[in-house]
Amino acid sequence: MLYQMYQLQDDLIAPMRALARHTRIGGWPIIPIPQGEMSIFDASMEMLSRFRLSHRRPPFGIHSVTVGNRRVPVREEVALSLPFGNLLHFAKDIDTPQPKILVVAPLSGHFATLLRGTVETLLQDHDVYITDWTNARDVPLSAGEFGVEDYVAYLIRFLEEIGPKGNILAVCQPCVQALIAVSVMSQQNHPATPRTMTLMAGPIDTRESPTLVNELAFDQPLEWFERNLISTVPWRYRGGGRRVYPGFVQLVAFMTMNMPRHKDQHRKLYKYLINGEMAKARKIMDFYDEYFAVLDLTAEFYLETVDRIFQRAELAKGEFTYRGELVDPGAIRNTFLLTVEGGRDDICSLGQTTAAHDLCRSLRPHLKRHHLQANVGHYGVFNGKRWEKEIYPVVRNMILAME
Repeated sequence: MLYQMYQLQDDLIAPMRALARHTRIGGWPIIPIPQGEMSIFDASMEMLSRFRLSHRRPPFGIHSVTVGNRRVPVREEVALSLPFGNLLHFAKDIDTPQPKILVVAPLSGHFATLLRGTVETLLQDHDVYITDWTNARDVPLSAGEFGVEDYVAYLIRFLEEIGPKGNILAVCQPCVQALIAVSVMSQQNHPATPRTMTLMAGPIDTRESPTLVNELAFDQPLEWFERNLISTVPWRYRGGGRRVYPGFVQLVAFMTMNMPRHKDQHRKLYKYLINGEMAKARKIMDFYDEYFAVLDLTAEFYLETVDRIFQRAELAKGEFTYRGELVDPGAIRNTFLLTVEGGRDDICSLGQTTAAHDLCRSLRPHLKRHHLQANVGHYGVFNGKRWEKEIYPVVRNMILAME
């Protein structure tokens, strides 16, 4: 009933949002407003019209990038289409080949466009691909289930499509699946095993310095999560009848962790709109347009993530099996490992990602490196000035060294 209640509420509020959108000054002013109050009215209608969530992927909007000393056009191409996600390629027409890299986006309630800044920076020196996950409510029941091991299978299939001598960079939650995929490929001597693996702020071992996110996963038994957080997609959507962990539930959980900041940002937005400071207002609106675009996860993927990655820490304990076979990160011998952590990360704390070094016990010292960015939180690890100026050069130089 959870999804149905949300849908009913959204349907009831939709006419109010539409009215607010059409009554803004400069649009369709059906209500006479005194001259001195026009900006206040317009700002109020803008805020009211934005009281919504989106369930569609926003555009990446990367049309060109600087390569060397010139701007180069960028076009999006679907390199491989699968039911639960596409391999998206940011193609560039350049004369000199660049190292291929697969960016593994989190499947945690938001679309892959959350990594727009990560991709845009990487495009300067790399041939970039990304996992473009599909909203589970848009995947028909006939496509079957999609769990943690299916996620790993998708990564292996994507790396096969990219071909030999590729690289992989995972952000946050999928660091675990990326490490599993590279381990499995190494065990099989797979020709498409990546040359480098960058794991950024990921929960390789959630037993290390547990955060509030980890504690929430441990507070209740798995049955509680299934009973209270899993819902069924309404039949009006392509994935009608599919059991999912709704993206709007994940969004509420994220916002609750930092509600004062979100309130403050919306107060600033209202003030900027009233004062006509549109550049500042647009920056906040663009962020929340992205933040409020939510994606549903399949129930099996969410529950297996809570169970196998957070509660039981199977990979960290050496107990994770893939398709019935034990996964051994010790099989990784030729893939350079780079781990990155943020000193102020309150989602994935210090030590959780670094744990990958102990698991990859067969790697020689010159094929391992850890980078601690002491002055950033979780999102600053892969987005913003610190990522561009201090973290990215480490990633770039490591990849170039392995070419």
